Amino acid sequence: MKDDDLFHPKLMNLPDFLAMRRVLPKGYRLVFTNGCFDLLHPGHVDLLARARALGDGLLVGLNSDASVRRIKKDAKGPKRPLNSQAARSYVLAGLEAVDFVVIFEEDTPLELIRAVQPQVLIKGGDWVKDKIVGREVVEEAGGQVVSLPLLPGYSTTGLIARVLKG
Repeated sequence: MKDDDLFHPKLMNLPDFLAMRRVLPKGYRLVFTNGCFDLLHPGHVDLLARARALGDGLLVGLNSDASVRRIKKDAKGPKRPLNSQAARSYVLAGLEAVDFVVIFEEDTPLELIRAVQPQVLIKGGDWVKDKIVGREVVEEAGGQVVSLPLLPGYSTTGLIARVLKG
């Protein structure tokens, strides 16, 4: 199977998501989080499940391959992602906690957050609330921004380091 063959109904482009969003029930509480999700591990699954519990649906904004390559912090950069955006989005879409996946090309999800207007914005506890991209947009619209504690002992960077050690 090739990346082009990976399809899941939860995978959407932004225009399709926005069209679908317009027909969601009044009062639908959309939760948003984002990331690279290069090697899915228990820390990711835990965070996504807790994020989903804070609303009616969870949208995951996924950094595109080009976006991941441009990010230089946290051992990302030219050797990452290890998995393509098609593979990463397909795996995310297969999770029960995830309702929608939209890939974004920018280095940050700010424009995507502005477009989708979530009621809840989630990041992992390694993010200080004041530094969460999109915080102002969500709070100005009356939404909630939450930095959830991370499941100890799990990170993609740590996982890669353990694999390379052998």
